[in-house]
Amino acid sequence: MTSIITGDIISSRSADPKLWLAALKAELNKYGTAPKHWEVYRGDSFQLEVSPKQALIAALLIKASIKQFKTIDVRLAIGIGKKTYDAEAITESNGSAFVNSGECFESLRKSRLAIKTEDDSFNQVINIMLDLASLTMDNWTPKAALLFKATLEHSDFNQIEIAKLLDRKQSNVSAGLKRIGYDEILKMLNYYNSQF
Repeated sequence: MTSIITGDIISSRSADPKLWLAALKAELNKYGTAPKHWEVYRGDSFQLEVSPKQALIAALLIKASIKQFKTIDVRLAIGIGKKTYDAEAITESNGSAFVNSGECFESLRKSRLAIKTEDDSFNQVINIMLDLASLTMDNWTPKAALLFKATLEHSDFNQIEIAKLLDRKQSNVSAGLKRIGYDEILKMLNYYNSQF
């Protein structure tokens, strides 16, 4: 089993690609090397292969990385399944994970983050959770996205340590985490992880 994240940048022309592309590649590099594990193509589209356990956290961190730039966002489709053909470039590999990711991506309308697996009941539950989480995530400011990313990447830090890391007051971190729905998103992530 593997998972494929297919994504593209929304309104990519409204921001300097040098900035967001560097942030995107830095995030993708955490999971492997290009073009074997990830690839950016057509300027603002990309694919990433990660284990199913890593897929949702990787997608959330990609979203937070991109939301640090005021005028852009990202659409992400996670497909979970098998990999039946392993090529040198991820965009040439194949299997049900790739098909699920592509179909999920094509079906994104109002949603900006969705998951497709072989389990329809799981898909229904997790996608309702993602739609609800998106009510908050799609409206993150650059500061909120940075706070989410830092807190998720340093989950062993307390709020005082996060505040120090971001050069903010602890009270601002506490209020910010409530505003961005951090605890609720973490519950969703924990539910997702319990399934894999």
